[in-house]
Amino acid sequence: MSARTAPALRQYAAAVRTLVVLTVILGLAYPLGMTAIAQITLRHNADGSLVSHGGRTVGSSLIGQSFTDHDGYFQSRPSAAGQDGYDALASSASNLGPENADLVTAITQRRAAVAASDAVAPRDVPPDALLASGSGLDPHISPAYARIQVARVARERGLDVATVRRLVAQHTQGRVIGFLGEPRVNVLELNLALDRATDAAD
Repeated sequence: MSARTAPALRQYAAAVRTLVVLTVILGLAYPLGMTAIAQITLRHNADGSLVSHGGRTVGSSLIGQSFTDHDGYFQSRPSAAGQDGYDALASSASNLGPENADLVTAITQRRAAVAASDAVAPRDVPPDALLASGSGLDPHISPAYARIQVARVARERGLDVATVRRLVAQHTQGRVIGFLGEPRVNVLELNLALDRATDAAD
């Protein structure tokens, strides 16, 4: 071995050792440590904030889903995630501008559908009933959108309107730390509470 190649080999060996050490620390020890801490301190959140009902997982409190197959459920805001919406593997907005003809048509149709199903004037339909969120998977609706759905849900469920209003109030979350964001209602959790109230009334 020449005197010239020896330093180069030492440098390569040091680089390989550094790579191995950093891979173990950052690629194995750190992720495993963070996972362990999360499982110990925030297990529900770390596992995806999954929601169970009747012994089975029915969704996540962080991911919106469709409830359009039953008029007795509160409806989520529209979704542009995936071809049919609410696709957690294709989270996205529509990226359509305010003058896009397809978006204008969709808003007009949604406004008419919500106004008809919830018996309100078209001008009273809240914006979140018409527009998808940036992710397309917002699990919340505004209290205003929840309020206009109360009468329909109560009628379809055979529940007292006051009972449904009380459930909406109980599932309305305030602003984060008092001033961030807007009040909101988690649709999945509200609909599960409705199922429990309906079962109790039967």
